[in-house]
Amino acid sequence: MVEQHTDVAVLFGILGAMLGSFLNVCIYRLPQNRSIVFPASACPACGHPIRWYDNVPVLSWLWLRGHCRDCRARISLRYPLVELAGAALAVVLYLSYGISFDLLERFTLLFILLGISVTDAREYIIPDFFSLGGVALGLAFSFLPGGLTPFQAFLGALIGGGSLYLVALLGELIFRKEAMGGGDVKMLAMVGSFLGWPGVLFTVFAGSVAGSLVFGTINYVFRRKALVPFGVFLSLGAAAYVFFGPQVIGWYLSYFTSGR
Repeated sequence: MVEQHTDVAVLFGILGAMLGSFLNVCIYRLPQNRSIVFPASACPACGHPIRWYDNVPVLSWLWLRGHCRDCRARISLRYPLVELAGAALAVVLYLSYGISFDLLERFTLLFILLGISVTDAREYIIPDFFSLGGVALGLAFSFLPGGLTPFQAFLGALIGGGSLYLVALLGELIFRKEAMGGGDVKMLAMVGSFLGWPGVLFTVFAGSVAGSLVFGTINYVFRRKALVPFGVFLSLGAAAYVFFGPQVIGWYLSYFTSGR
């Protein structure tokens, strides 16, 4: 039984790495408004099509020592790291939830959040493919058993997108400039469609705290105002909710209701 459990976990890891390889294509092409299907993968430096045996997740990068086989241009470490992250997510979620709708739903959300994080960190943009596509998937998952109801998912999307839109609108009125990108608004609607309104509140709070700590420190140390890829920190907050959110909220509520 243990061997079978391990074999399935390995298969999930391989599948997660393969999906991570596809995610790398999305991260690279979506900000350029290019198709993620055609043409086939090619070296960004020389344009030579990548051979199938040079496109094996993680292993090909290690075999080629991080360089293109044809022009020897350096291949970013981001590629194997995203593939490893996809593998790790698949294995951890399989071990936590087994083969279930919960596994599929949580992996879909975390996979999208991974794509948003890397894209926003690189390009300061959150493609609609991730955010609005994620809203559609979140609402679709609500019709499956065991998760949010369709009403809860729709309400979560409405509160997520609506609340951040109001913040952005007020910020623009007060500061006379764009205070928050539309991508963040659509992304939080996506989070709400998967996690409901409690997940939205947790995501905003945790993401704001993490973003303030990181960029507050950077701005203080280097004496400059760095542009904040807020989608990265919203993704961290949403991922934290997936793994720890209900327990943290339960502890918080019990602490105050116990009279301590």
